[in-house]
Amino acid sequence: MQKIGLIGGMSWESTQIYYKIINQKVREILGGFHSAKCIIESVDFSEIHRLQSENDWDALNEKIVEAATNLKNAKAEVILICANTMHLCSGAIAQNVDLPLLHIAEATGEAIKKAGLKKVLLLGTKFTMEKDFYKDIITNDFGIEVLIPNDEDRETVHNVIYEELVQGKINTGSKGEYMRIIYEAVKNGAEGVILGCTEIPLLIQPTDVPIQTFDTTQIHAEKAVEFALSTVLSN
Repeated sequence: MQKIGLIGGMSWESTQIYYKIINQKVREILGGFHSAKCIIESVDFSEIHRLQSENDWDALNEKIVEAATNLKNAKAEVILICANTMHLCSGAIAQNVDLPLLHIAEATGEAIKKAGLKKVLLLGTKFTMEKDFYKDIITNDFGIEVLIPNDEDRETVHNVIYEELVQGKINTGSKGEYMRIIYEAVKNGAEGVILGCTEIPLLIQPTDVPIQTFDTTQIHAEKAVEFALSTVLSN
């Protein structure tokens, strides 16, 4: 079993879900008393949020590379960034840390393609919805059309993430707004919805909406287990 390195704390509410899913999946596959070999490098999200607000991605790259380097020094054999938005720093890790990085958008694209869908809605922070680093992988690598909400709804989705979900607050009114946005996308042909922030599954469940949901936390964590156990299961 290979050792999984997790860059967490963005936010810790979703990082603990990664840890739970990874260990549950290892026990499900291997049985008995098995659990995952993993290590978490947890950052202070207040610093990350401040730098995001200042649009200082050079400083963010430095912090994430430092976290990845610490994981490598702790003998991790694969790295996951436990957040969608911070995959904007994935290129910096690839350039500076000689370890495989499992990209959350690539894992999600594989899952959507496997489901046979051609058009999906992407929900996440404004960084994730508006910048190309995520959408381009889904579209260019997997041939899937990606819809995003309108300006006002993007603001709503973003604010709920930062003002509520990353602080562990679940608001029924916000859930209703998310569902409304998803239903609007269905009218425009969306066949599925990417829950493209690792906190959104705290708010939206598969039974809440009429289309397939893609929980990026679940998908990413299970991909890590697949990687970590690849040599074990091939023997």
